[in-house]
Amino acid sequence: MSEKTRLAILGSTGSIGTQALDVVAAHPEEFSVEVLAAGSNVDLLIQQAIRFKPNFVVIHDTSKLAQLKTALEQEEVKVYGGEQALVDVVQMECVDLVLAAIVGYAGLRSTIAAIKAGKQIALANKETLVVAGELVTELARTYGVNLYPVDSEHSAIFQCLAGEFHNPIEKIYLTASGGPFRGKKRSDLEGVTKTQALKHPNWSMGAKITIDSATLMNKGLEVIEAKWLFHLSPEQIDVIVHPQSIIHSLVQFTDGSMKAQMGLPDMKLPIQYAFAYPRRISSDFPRFDFMNYPSLTFEKPDLETFPCLQHAYHVLARGGNAACALNAANEIAVDAFLHDKIHFLQIPEIIANASAKITFIAKPTYEDYVATDAEARRYAQAEIH
Repeated sequence: MSEKTRLAILGSTGSIGTQALDVVAAHPEEFSVEVLAAGSNVDLLIQQAIRFKPNFVVIHDTSKLAQLKTALEQEEVKVYGGEQALVDVVQMECVDLVLAAIVGYAGLRSTIAAIKAGKQIALANKETLVVAGELVTELARTYGVNLYPVDSEHSAIFQCLAGEFHNPIEKIYLTASGGPFRGKKRSDLEGVTKTQALKHPNWSMGAKITIDSATLMNKGLEVIEAKWLFHLSPEQIDVIVHPQSIIHSLVQFTDGSMKAQMGLPDMKLPIQYAFAYPRRISSDFPRFDFMNYPSLTFEKPDLETFPCLQHAYHVLARGGNAACALNAANEIAVDAFLHDKIHFLQIPEIIANASAKITFIAKPTYEDYVATDAEARRYAQAEIH
């Protein structure tokens, strides 16, 4: 490995990708960018490529490829388009660590390719483990690859386990802010708008994950991700609403002792921790001041008003391809809500109805996951009137 950690940043124009590049810019002596990949935001991708001078740039939307090539023809960079190009570049010799930050199911194939090429993974795409957790974790073990969690909650658990890997976990607590509608009842949510749902109280995130936070599906996906990352049973994973988002998650050990990881809500910290692990490198991130938070509060999630979290626990207990179907239906429902095709309260209904219809497979292969994803999307689409 070279002195600098050589990075492939997949999803570079999204919320996590742009913050990851902030971390790189703050530590040019630690990190270099070898690959930048984005979906369709060609203008920002061009700016990033000119600034960070990667070896390879990939845009998923091939209709933007000509524009990208023209803009970067004076740069010493190889420009490609499409999903296969993404799969190819993550396997390049010049890459040490891949930040998997492509939103949703779309990130699965490139992450699997990177694992098979022996690349270390900083995992910001929780859907990869939701969709195919058993397959992905098995591949990571087979190829000797570490999965460094970037989600703030899973990074918190990972940090609490440093020096404790030999000690059994009794339980983990994933904290949730409660989203913009915490404390509301179903009747209050009948007419909520997209603008209201996108106003997260604590975190600055992309549109899809912000809606998932508003429905509590984001926490449900994190519960499933935690099962695979930390080899836990569903009974060992609890969710607690913590509106201040200062305690990012907790681990309880078999002696009853608990460890928590705390800090201001800032995704750059878990990104930097994953990039530099096992070292902690300095940062100028804002520091937490206890006097600004004289009380930290906790409450139970309201599963009646926010049934998505319950759906996630249900598919986790069922196993097989059930979580893959849940994720696909959720992606379709959230997209429909963001395009004003359905009401907020229809999101969990569509997910439940579509998930119930899929062909259940107890031991799915990669091809089964692909088929399940397509099948669940069709059922979910049919629910949208």
